[in-house]
Amino acid sequence: MTILVVGASGATGHLLTRELLARGHEVRIIVRSRERLPEDIREHAALTVAEASLLDLSGAELAMQVAGCDAVASCLGHNLTFRGIYGSPRRLVTEAARRLIEAIRSHKPERPVKYVLMNTTGVRNRDLREKISFAQKVVIFLLRTLLPPHADNEEAADFLRTRIGQIDAEIEWAAVRPDGLINADQPSPIEVHPSPTRSAIFNAGKTSRVNVAHFMADLVTEPELWAEWKGKMPVVYNRSDDA
Repeated sequence: MTILVVGASGATGHLLTRELLARGHEVRIIVRSRERLPEDIREHAALTVAEASLLDLSGAELAMQVAGCDAVASCLGHNLTFRGIYGSPRRLVTEAARRLIEAIRSHKPERPVKYVLMNTTGVRNRDLREKISFAQKVVIFLLRTLLPPHADNEEAADFLRTRIGQIDAEIEWAAVRPDGLINADQPSPIEVHPSPTRSAIFNAGKTSRVNVAHFMADLVTEPELWAEWKGKMPVVYNRSDDA
């Protein structure tokens, strides 16, 4: 398979890139600087690197990046700095999804291309009318109002739900929702649910970034798993007694 990964220099994105390469796939990435990548990734023979800011690329340039791809995986996110949270671009994740999907459609693919988005349990799947407590609604409202990255994640998920939906001849999608992200050296057993089983605000679980990367790689490459979760927003937790 040929897979484009955006956000590949990030904490989860580089793990996904490494995992896809280890599985023998051709991987393309768009990063501002290849020097930010770990050496084992940037020197891999099956990796193609475009050094650019994704949103600065023209429509034609993005179309070249997605040409022939079987899947696009987005691990984009905002840096947890004042500039990263409140600076431009405020709609990085949503705008990237919109432009990448336009680029995919420009090729009129004969088979649907997969779009896998890394999101968060703080974003509700409105298709399932997920219920949350009043207190959590208040906190989410404040996050949406005060923290642009949260609103961006919500808009990106809603874009996939409403602009692509469940039946599309050119695009299929899934939005992976990890809970509190932690670092780990190795993948571990996970639980995957259609909706959160814990409060993302008041009783958050844990999800290691390497587990997110492996689950996203599984979604992209395993047809049976994709059939189970396409058009959905699976929630991923580390499997343990307290997470």
